[in-house]
Amino acid sequence: MNFRQLEVLKTLLATGSTIATAKSMGLSQSGVSRLLAQLESDLSLNLFARDKGRLIPTPEASILARDAENILLGLNRFSGLAEDLRSGAAGPEVVRIGLPSSMWEDFAPAMLMDYTREFPSVRIETFFETTTAITRLVEQRVIDFGFLRYEGEVGPAIEMEPVASGVSVCVIPENHVLAELKEITPKDLRNIPLILIGRQRPTRMLLDQTFKRAGVKQNVKIETHTNSSACAYAAHGLGVGIISSFYANLYRHLRIVQRPFIPVSTQEFGLAKPTTVPPSLAAQALMDALKRQIALSQDPR
Repeated sequence: MNFRQLEVLKTLLATGSTIATAKSMGLSQSGVSRLLAQLESDLSLNLFARDKGRLIPTPEASILARDAENILLGLNRFSGLAEDLRSGAAGPEVVRIGLPSSMWEDFAPAMLMDYTREFPSVRIETFFETTTAITRLVEQRVIDFGFLRYEGEVGPAIEMEPVASGVSVCVIPENHVLAELKEITPKDLRNIPLILIGRQRPTRMLLDQTFKRAGVKQNVKIETHTNSSACAYAAHGLGVGIISSFYANLYRHLRIVQRPFIPVSTQEFGLAKPTTVPPSLAAQALMDALKRQIALSQDPR
């Protein structure tokens, strides 16, 4: 027994003929007769008496038709709910995402504007944190997913999907003398006020070792903990920052230029998701919006 057979029963009772039923359901008259015969066979009941080409419903047909109506309504509601889940009109009340603090200003609003066009009914909660904090939030399933920089191995509770990369660059005030260089080495930065990020973090420790090997003492003017502030300080002439090109590209609207920092160092970025829980359609759609915004933000045009 299937729902098309139930639709035939319901429509036959409403129209009183196989011709009208066939027209209403977009079937042939023989198709209607075949579905009715299959239903009667499945139920082992005669639902209609045949009298000179006319179909006369039996009392059993009228009783079953009431339940058929309820079943069909339930199926319609079920199909409607599935459509709402696909469109975001129903589903999780909230999708939670973790992002680095440097992505709040322009990146996150642009991503959410893109997302809410397709999923206007989903509420979004954003957490702007460090890589360590985002990793912990994913592990504890406080957030649905997070965007972060690889800084070592992650635990078994997290699945990583690579989505972006960058190289180390110097961000320089646009009228600075170093802006005339095509690339910059530690020796070019001797006695230059520096804006450095994340003391005691793995990436900062590697940078410190690079200067030490070059025999250059760093002239650290400002210690900060966000890439956005490093770019803003550089734009105001407070010094030269050394950050990933991924973040420098998010702040090209500031009065700064970026030059490759030699020796070349590469950074990888990815989406962190819980390994045991597949994302909802709404969460997956937000991941897709984030990837689209990454592509736009890193496009040199």
